[in-house]
Amino acid sequence: METDNTMVYPIAIVGGGLAGLCAAIHLQKAGKQVILFEKKHYPFHRVCGEYISNETKNYLTKIGLNLENLDIQKISKFQFTAPSGKSLDYPLDLGGFGLSRYTLDNELYKIALNCGVHCKTSTEVEDIVYEENQFKIRLSHSNQIIYAKYVLGAYGKRAKLDQYLQRPFLQARSPYVGVKYHIRYQYPKDLISLHNFENGYCGISAIEDEKFCLCYLTSRENLRKYKNVSEMERNILWKNPHLKKIFLEAEFLYDKPEVINEISFSPKKQIENHIIMIGDTAGLITPLCGNGMAMAIHSAKLISEIILENFDNREVVEAQYQKAWKKYFGFRLWTGRQIQSLFGHPILTEFVRYFFKICRPALGIFIQSTHGNEF
Repeated sequence: METDNTMVYPIAIVGGGLAGLCAAIHLQKAGKQVILFEKKHYPFHRVCGEYISNETKNYLTKIGLNLENLDIQKISKFQFTAPSGKSLDYPLDLGGFGLSRYTLDNELYKIALNCGVHCKTSTEVEDIVYEENQFKIRLSHSNQIIYAKYVLGAYGKRAKLDQYLQRPFLQARSPYVGVKYHIRYQYPKDLISLHNFENGYCGISAIEDEKFCLCYLTSRENLRKYKNVSEMERNILWKNPHLKKIFLEAEFLYDKPEVINEISFSPKKQIENHIIMIGDTAGLITPLCGNGMAMAIHSAKLISEIILENFDNREVVEAQYQKAWKKYFGFRLWTGRQIQSLFGHPILTEFVRYFFKICRPALGIFIQSTHGNEF
């Protein structure tokens, strides 16, 4: 069934970030026609730390991304600083690379187009109804109806659809705000740093084109104390001497920062009214663990393989995906939530830094617990 106002697809994906694009490419190349909805138009910036663990490299290459042609920055060292400025350095055994979402998402989008994914950008999904073993998708500002056997939710940390689905994590308001800049600065390209400050922390690492991503998480309370983001940065972030030096000496490349509100690290359900959630839509790891991008990519691989193996059995698909999510990400998400409470407080953060300094193997275990194996 297909008319001017009606289209039918085996799989629809809502959201064109890492999880959505990777799943779309994987499934399309395996022979399942995919339609993908993204409310923005590529390329565009996202609030993201833009560090990707090397565990993703094999899979990204398999779905057609040529990393060698992109100006990725290899990252092999980790630095942690307390609000006082005292630091701790540690090698990253697995390591990772830096690449902006502006570039990475756009490259994946082009691969998706080339392999036949029907990508509808500048398009927002209004609601999704599940009935008679299929989904009916209605778009905002359109009379077009799309039917699909499976719908994957890959629309990120928070969206209108979460309200429509009445997802439980929305009941508790989140106190966190994320802010991102791209900067030019004289800084080691093989280093990812995590600089703590009162009620927050800031990551900095190299990306393409001789630039660095500077992204921090703070509280709404910090913002309330001051008139604007810049004043808050001067009064809060600059108390860490490393951050003060960066803000004074770096060239900031945005007219204004990218900002996202209401970031929630609460547990989420992976299935909502038979919609299968992937990436940040299924669960968000705290940025201090530095591995959300790898988890999003891995979740796309997992659900794609499960759907392809069990396409005609929705019950099996849902059960296997929930089991796989718990196996690969459950402990990592739990660990992130526990560690989150120790950071952003001057005394606790200093204690953590000192503990890891005298017990370095413990830091290695922590880093390993937030990363997976190559997939």
